[in-house]
Amino acid sequence: MGQFAKFADGVAKAVLVSMVFLLSACAGYSGYTLKPGLATLPEVVATMGEPAMRWDGPDGRVQLAYPRGPSGTKTFMAYFNADGVLVRIDEVLNGEHFARIVSGKSNQDDVLKTLGPPNPSWTAYFAARDELVWEWRFCDSWMQTARFDVLFDGSTGVVRSTQVSPDYFGRRIGMPCAN
Repeated sequence: MGQFAKFADGVAKAVLVSMVFLLSACAGYSGYTLKPGLATLPEVVATMGEPAMRWDGPDGRVQLAYPRGPSGTKTFMAYFNADGVLVRIDEVLNGEHFARIVSGKSNQDDVLKTLGPPNPSWTAYFAARDELVWEWRFCDSWMQTARFDVLFDGSTGVVRSTQVSPDYFGRRIGMPCAN
């Protein structure tokens, strides 16, 4: 076998190993292998990693946020009962969850518990309007990258409005938008 053939064979094997590794990593990425009613909080953390945020309810229930960014388009919320058993895992960057953000009623805590943390590098404060903007990248219904913005009153933290816009940068560089 010539030098080039050995090199090409080595590259092919490296690519195959990398693909297998990436695909196996994806199994824990969304937690889809975890079974509600069976998986426990420690098992979810072992599979999905440390959460970005955690909420402990007064009744013992727990909610964990797993944003898969900053360039990712998914955030997963894992919900546990008072016994620490997984109830469900939801993907939350979608129209159903965006609709839960209500202008004039929702506040920053509500938004965090609904969508998880925004991308910090896309957070902006506009002093002239006393307005804080948080932003998330997501996959729209046409499987194109888009952005969801929540605009808060800077003084009260109450939602003023929300908006969806295309992610022109992500589309220009070919940012993948896949399930």
